[in-house]
Amino acid sequence: MTEEFLTEINENLKILQRRDGLAFGTDAYLLAAFVRGDGNAAEFGGGSGVVSLLCASRGKFRRILCAEIQPALADLIGRNAALNGLEGRVVPLLSDVRDLTAGDTGGELSAVFSNPPYFRAGTGKVSDSPEKRAARQEENGTIREFCAAASRLLRWGGTFTVVYRPERMAELFYSLRLAGLEPKRIVLIHPVSDAPPSLLLLEAKKGAGEGLVFSRPLIVYRDPGKTVYTDDMQKVYDDFTLNHLF
Repeated sequence: MTEEFLTEINENLKILQRRDGLAFGTDAYLLAAFVRGDGNAAEFGGGSGVVSLLCASRGKFRRILCAEIQPALADLIGRNAALNGLEGRVVPLLSDVRDLTAGDTGGELSAVFSNPPYFRAGTGKVSDSPEKRAARQEENGTIREFCAAASRLLRWGGTFTVVYRPERMAELFYSLRLAGLEPKRIVLIHPVSDAPPSLLLLEAKKGAGEGLVFSRPLIVYRDPGKTVYTDDMQKVYDDFTLNHLF
């Protein structure tokens, strides 16, 4: 289809993307590498399905329900799963995250993960593309609503993992606490060593007690021109984990 294009990425995956949609970036790969768990999981806001497909290709989880509110993208997730031989492991779920219950997912889950919209509705760079706006702005659910939905679906002790913006960390922590999800592990991601963090990865656990563990910062590039990965970032790509930072 002329409105789609094919990209080959890590883990020997081939991903169809929509030209009018928001292309995935480093944040998607970092989230997939950071997520832990087994059993059944769900992703909120699947887009092309890239995060779920990366997880499934590395043997994470028995089944991942990839929830997406936009019909064209839910269809794309299913086709990307089939394209990579992962149908049945990554299953599209056309749904509004705010409406989901454990009945929709076949019971409680061991994990939920998400690369949610980073900006409040009407703020940040507002695109003319409805697909891009839905991915960037909270038009179909706030971070507070995403956290509440994750808590409804998770078993006791299950994890909710997100990649998010540091400037909204206070809202993220508040939303997690309201939903009974306790922050347990966090990584701050800096583009270069002398820049402030541009992303964060956070894992929260349902029903857990206090105790947040910080990793050392993840510096992505060695050089100001952002052409050479640091050893830490290269290890993320080589080993598909961020455990070496803790």
